Amino acid sequence: MKKFWALFFIFWPTVAIIACLIAPSRGWWLPSPPMSTQGEPIDGLFYMILIIVAITFVATQYALGYALWMGATKELGSKALFSHGSHKLEIIWTIVPSFILVFISLSQLDVLADIRVISQFPEKASKVAEVTARQFEWRIRYPKPGTELITEPRPGDLYYVNELHVPTGKPVVINLRTQDVQHAFFSPQLRVKQDAVPGLVIPVWFQIEKVGTYDLVCAELCGWGHYKMKARIVAQSQSSVDNYLIALEAEQNEDGTKSESAGSVNE
Repeated sequence: MKKFWALFFIFWPTVAIIACLIAPSRGWWLPSPPMSTQGEPIDGLFYMILIIVAITFVATQYALGYALWMGATKELGSKALFSHGSHKLEIIWTIVPSFILVFISLSQLDVLADIRVISQFPEKASKVAEVTARQFEWRIRYPKPGTELITEPRPGDLYYVNELHVPTGKPVVINLRTQDVQHAFFSPQLRVKQDAVPGLVIPVWFQIEKVGTYDLVCAELCGWGHYKMKARIVAQSQSSVDNYLIALEAEQNEDGTKSESAGSVNE
């Protein structure tokens, strides 16, 4: 039974090594390649931390399995070795993790600054919409075509729910806010995640290179309907976005009078 536990603790790090080797090719780690420009450095941080954690886990588990195996195969009657500790080992396994944590902290500073610090936003980034989270939907406010987005709503603004249209190939900014509790704007394929905090308007920037539709979900437990608070981000060419806003404006301003007058003329 002693040998079983030794083999047990050797088995699992071996499984971890195999899983780490085959996971990228099978798409087990992430939902897709990064579909935004800031996604690549975020993935770089993810894999760096994964490698550090994997090496630490495998090394400690193999060491534990080795110690158990040596104890299980020790001859009966042999003397046990007693130790009251080692100051050198204490210093080593205190300093080494500290250096690793400092290294990780310094490595993520530039990535975090590019994403979070407003002064680091791309100069050409344009505000395309305001996204308001509320239980349990995403309300989108676009500026009237030909105008710029401002913090407060104004006549002529366009509204939609659970579908955000943005142009590809250029940095865009959304103003994120919440109408009730705390939510989290999260697009897994874009690697974009930002909490929506009550009372704050938080700018979020990203740049999508490929046309497509990407998931938008809430990543903060916000109530009973949290599970269904999902939407989509539609990345299109600038001309397609412009046409979408023109059509949305026409639909929003439609009052039915034209169709009635056309019907009376036909009659």
